[in-house]
Amino acid sequence: MNARMFRRQLNIQYKTPEQIEKMRAAGLVVAEALAAMRDVVSPGVSTAKLDEIADEVIRSAGATPSFKGYQGYPATICASVNSQVVHAIPSPAQVLHDGDLISIDCGAVLDGWHGDAAITVPVGQVAPELQRLATTAEDSLWAGLAAAAQGALSGSGRLTDISRAVEVAIRRSGRFGIVDGYGGHGIGTEMHQDPHVLNHGRPGKGPKLVPGLVLAIEPMITIGSPKTVELSDGWTVVTQDGSVAAHVEHTVAMLDDGVWVLTADDGGRSRLGDLVTSRA
Repeated sequence: MNARMFRRQLNIQYKTPEQIEKMRAAGLVVAEALAAMRDVVSPGVSTAKLDEIADEVIRSAGATPSFKGYQGYPATICASVNSQVVHAIPSPAQVLHDGDLISIDCGAVLDGWHGDAAITVPVGQVAPELQRLATTAEDSLWAGLAAAAQGALSGSGRLTDISRAVEVAIRRSGRFGIVDGYGGHGIGTEMHQDPHVLNHGRPGKGPKLVPGLVLAIEPMITIGSPKTVELSDGWTVVTQDGSVAAHVEHTVAMLDDGVWVLTADDGGRSRLGDLVTSRA
C-alpha cells in the first residue's frame, strides 16, 4: 500500500467478532496457498508455476484470488526475486536459481472478506547475509505484531507503536534499508483500507489499537539502499541499487482478549504466546 493514503482523512472499517471469524477463514486459505508454494520453491521452478499452485489452492477452497484483476494486475500472486521488492508479476521466463531469495505475496477473498500475507523464502543454499536479511524481516514482523497485541491489551496503544517496533527490530539486527513509500494497511471487505501502517516512525501516534481493528503488517527491507524504482510494467518495484530485498506480511485482528494472527496456522500462538486471543 502506498504511503500517500496515510495523509488522507482516515475511514477505518472496524469489524465485529463474527466478521473477524470470516476473515480467519480467508486467512487460512492464504496460509494454505503460501505453504503449498513454500514446499515447491527450489532451483528450476518458475514464478509462473508458483502462481498456478496458488490459484488452484485458493479456488479449490471456494475463494477467489484478491490480486488477480485488482487495478488490472494479471496474476494471483506477486513473486519478487532478489532485487524485486514487491509487486513483481509471475512469469514462465523467471526461473529460480540456487542462492536466490523470493518474496511471495498472496491474497484471497472468501465470502466477501480478505486475507493477505507474504513470505520470503531462500532458494537452495543462500548466502549468510541473505538468510540474515530474511530472518530480520520475519523477526521485525513479529515485533510489530507483538506491539499491536500489547497496545490493544493495554488500551493505550497507537498505530505507530507498531511502526516503531518494526523499525527497532530491524535496526538492532544490522544495517538494513527500510523501504519507504510502501507498508501495511487496513483490510476487510476490501484488500486495501485505511489506515496505512508505516514500517518506521515515532510511537504514540495515529488511531488507537482497539478491538475490531484489522491490519496487514508488512515490513519490506533491503540489504542496501532503501530507495526503489517502479519498472515500466507499472507494477514491479525494484531496489535502485540492485540490492536484494525481503518482504513478509500477516493479517492480524485485535479483540478484547488479545490479537489473532488470521493468516498464521496457529493464530500466532507459537510466537506471541498469551498475547493471542482465546479464540485462536
